[in-house]
Amino acid sequence: MHTRLHMDFNAWRRRRISDPAFRWARKAMPGLSDTEREAIEAGDVWWDADLFTGNPDWNKLLAVPQATLTPAEQQFLDGPVAQLCAMLDEWDITWNRGDLPEQVWQFMRDQRFFGMIIPTSYGGLGFSPYAHSEVVRRISAYSGTAGVTVMVPNSLGPGELLMQFGTPEQRDYWLPRLADGTEVPCFGLTSPEAGSDAASMTDSGVVCRQEVDGQEVIGIRLNWHKRYITLGPVATVLGLAFKLQDPEGLLGGPVDVGISVALVPTNTPGVTIGRRHLPAMQVFQNGPNQGKDVFLPLDALIGGPAKAGHGWQMLMSALAAGRGISLPSLSAAAAVYCAHVTGMYARVRQQFGIAVGRFEGVQEKLGRLAGNAYLVEAARRLTCAALNQGHKPAVVSAIMKYHATERMRVAVDDAMDVHGGKAVIDGPSNYLSPLYRSVPIAITVEGANILTRCLIIFGQGAIRAHPFMMKEVLAVGDEDEDRGAQAFHEVFWKHIAHSAKNGLRAWGRAWTGGLLARSPSRGPIARQYRRLSRYASAFALVADAALGTLGGALKRREMLSARLGDILSELYLLSAVLKRWEDEGRCQADLPLVQWCMDDGCAQLETRFDQVLANLPSRPVAWVLRALVLPVRLNRGPSDALTRECADLLLSPSATRDRLTADLQRGEGDDGVAQLERAFSLVHAVQPLHDRLRREGVRDWREAQRGGAITDEQARQLEAAEVAVQHVVAVDDFAPGAFARQSA
Repeated sequence: MHTRLHMDFNAWRRRRISDPAFRWARKAMPGLSDTEREAIEAGDVWWDADLFTGNPDWNKLLAVPQATLTPAEQQFLDGPVAQLCAMLDEWDITWNRGDLPEQVWQFMRDQRFFGMIIPTSYGGLGFSPYAHSEVVRRISAYSGTAGVTVMVPNSLGPGELLMQFGTPEQRDYWLPRLADGTEVPCFGLTSPEAGSDAASMTDSGVVCRQEVDGQEVIGIRLNWHKRYITLGPVATVLGLAFKLQDPEGLLGGPVDVGISVALVPTNTPGVTIGRRHLPAMQVFQNGPNQGKDVFLPLDALIGGPAKAGHGWQMLMSALAAGRGISLPSLSAAAAVYCAHVTGMYARVRQQFGIAVGRFEGVQEKLGRLAGNAYLVEAARRLTCAALNQGHKPAVVSAIMKYHATERMRVAVDDAMDVHGGKAVIDGPSNYLSPLYRSVPIAITVEGANILTRCLIIFGQGAIRAHPFMMKEVLAVGDEDEDRGAQAFHEVFWKHIAHSAKNGLRAWGRAWTGGLLARSPSRGPIARQYRRLSRYASAFALVADAALGTLGGALKRREMLSARLGDILSELYLLSAVLKRWEDEGRCQADLPLVQWCMDDGCAQLETRFDQVLANLPSRPVAWVLRALVLPVRLNRGPSDALTRECADLLLSPSATRDRLTADLQRGEGDDGVAQLERAFSLVHAVQPLHDRLRREGVRDWREAQRGGAITDEQARQLEAAEVAVQHVVAVDDFAPGAFARQSA
């Protein structure tokens, strides 16, 4: 009897509820194109999926092994990386040479910098993602030109694609040559007409027969025009993405084969390497290239003919990992570097008789610099830990690309504001302006930030990382309507139960300030886990409501989608902050940085929730959601006292400052940063003397020396500090004719 009633109820709810919902969804949700589906299915899900449940398991996060270096990786950082950094002079590279010196190129080849990710069995270094990230991070602090040059062959490029998809013959031939620098690779994806819309590229390949050396060969005739190709002007082999057609059916499949990827030696007849681009006065090699009726054999396709038409899937898979390493590493270096130099400059530079770092307006910038440096580095490490475990978290990589580069932009702007004229006047001693000019490049490449924020983070995450959405989308898109309806019915009610639980969970946590959420930790950090759990449950509920009320129209509501993506991103970044604090031994002295990040992030979360609810088209749903998840605004950001505390961490040497700026004290010889580090050390050392003289009413240490209040040795220390500060405050100048263009 009970079974019969259950079966009747199940049939009733399918007929009355889930089948109508299925029919509505088929009309409301646009079908996924092949490119969209391949992009969504690229990589895998990780901690982002836990956040989408609304009830993340913090013990699972804390159990993730911390990213570490092997002895061989550490030796490479201490040896070749340190040697390379000592060879780099960004002013000379940019303004005198327009390129890296030849000895630097040769050193990078000899030490296999271009083969870091290639296995040792093929002659590469076989480094982990974390080691790859560390190398890019450290080099980028010295030279953006060198950082990008090392970054590109080890991220999205022929090496990564060959390792994942190449035939054994392709790997055996190309990987050793890429590893030792015999071949310099680049990758051609962006077309002038397509830009970020790679699916609209006009670059084409046609399968055809052609006579080669007296024999008829089946191959591909290629025509393309690519631009913005990093390393393009010096590359010897080009990874090329194009649309392949097979009008004669020589491959035995459809005429429109789809996006494919081939390896093109740049000395192949018909290939034209264009002149160089100059991206924002950065002189890493970049430029256009073209191909006119270039004929290649079929085995030039990466993966051979079997991978024809799979190019977009291959690219998305490679990008799912590479996008989480290259630009986040550069951004982490920039954020930490800006905190390091700006804290020192604000300590040694005086105005009105006191260090500028003691002014509250400057402290607001310094506090944010310290917090952002801690957060971006924490997120980099957590992402590398996932990559080290073999994950390819596509959504997390998109989060990192967007938010790391955006926080880099904020950090660089803050650093420029504090330095003032010192950072505006260009010259060999200006250690900030090259970084300032490079920021728009990081924002633009590997998927423009506007596109990443508005379309990818939540758009891809909602389908891929959500516990049920992907199954529902596949069911709605099933060509067999009956089979799709049955599959939809089964997952639909699980989704409903999930949303109901999240509704109760979000309501309880919101009205108690997160007290009902569990924390894996006791003590000062426990509250932070509860805060994040509260917002995670709110996010899961609001995301479901937005998807349920808007359906496929949410795809066109880019501002709403972007804000939902911001919430998911902030949850991930703050998770990384807590993980870093645990991994570094729960240092009590670092708690102000953790607290600043959490207060700032929670304020951002509440702002984004407020904006989503204010703009959700279904107003009754928005009113109910607001009552459930945001009955009152509790977080308004870090307090002034906390911001001052974080700023102070940058103004004096300490173990916390060393952890924050680890491995990026980059002064060499007598360059601008070396002078700054020297002045910072000297000023700190003589501060007790200055304090004593001030208490005694002595304004000039020379007067104190004449009066015997200080020894000659103390006077020498004070003078050395004063001279060092004068060197730091000075800016470069040039002869009147130094900028005149030379005639031919």
